[in-house]
Amino acid sequence: MGKGINAARKVKKDKKKGRRKSMDFARRALNSAKKADPLEGAHMGRAIVLEKVGIEAKQPNSAIRKCVRVQLIKNGKQMTAFCPGEGAIKFIDEHDEVLIVGMGGRKGRSYGDLSGVRFKVVAVTDISLPELIKGKKEKVLR
Repeated sequence: MGKGINAARKVKKDKKKGRRKSMDFARRALNSAKKADPLEGAHMGRAIVLEKVGIEAKQPNSAIRKCVRVQLIKNGKQMTAFCPGEGAIKFIDEHDEVLIVGMGGRKGRSYGDLSGVRFKVVAVTDISLPELIKGKKEKVLR
């Protein structure tokens, strides 16, 4: 630490230099979180279902989580989305249009015991997935 009449200038300069090394600052300054995000900063995204997949949960859990492989309509990027709820996968067919949102978790990374899954399905062909599961609404055949 510098001492003296012009010490504040050096302290300020050193602090500015050290800030760049911080991961959180770099994410903010370089907008890297937004560049890596397939939804491009949007909260939700429409996608087409390519296939149904079962993903094994990470240790110590042993389960096959029901997920779908989807392709975003806006930019054609492919990703895996989780289908929350018991029997939810039954209401989703291939080539259906689904609405996906981020699952929350560690700064937009994977959530819980699902490795590589960052998104979840909230609606199928404009009908809410929880309502389909409860039986309040039926899926329209197009």
